[in-house]
Amino acid sequence: MIGKPIIVEDRFQFLELGDKKVIRVNIVGNIVDKYESESEKKYLFLKLDDGSGQIALKVFGDDVEKFRGLVHGETIIVIGRLNNWNNETYIVPEVIKVQSPKYLLLRKLETEKQRAESAPPIKKEQIIALQDKILEKIKASEKDGGIETEKIIMEIRDISPELINQKIQKLVEDGIIFEPRPGKVRYLG
Repeated sequence: MIGKPIIVEDRFQFLELGDKKVIRVNIVGNIVDKYESESEKKYLFLKLDDGSGQIALKVFGDDVEKFRGLVHGETIIVIGRLNNWNNETYIVPEVIKVQSPKYLLLRKLETEKQRAESAPPIKKEQIIALQDKILEKIKASEKDGGIETEKIIMEIRDISPELINQKIQKLVEDGIIFEPRPGKVRYLG
């Protein structure tokens, strides 16, 4: 996680993120790893990936029962407190709600739109590099019968989804790629 944990007298106080002091978070992501203790000491560790990175969720004691039914691959919304132990920042969840996988894409689109509104304009070289990156992903997926546009958006993290969609549409219009069905593209060459 980006940010600097502020610890006073061996107790985590908050995460310094720019000019913000973060104590509680609301994150949407996919469960990519799960470990549950089988001993008398009850604990549950989850690894959550939100498309920008991974963070651990740690549950101890009787709270384990509330979150035991979660499975690998589920998309979840987590509201919880940040904590830090042994130089690892993690979330102690208070609420976890299972969501549709498309919710993660929606959240990414929302945050990218906010970021794009405050970002400087993109240079021509970056646009050409983006088009090359999109074509590379489409060509690599030909053996699988094409690639979902959502997957391209999720894999290219540093560019706004709107710009990626515009480039994909331009490639379709130019006859370089085609859409065998809505939301899926293939290389025409």
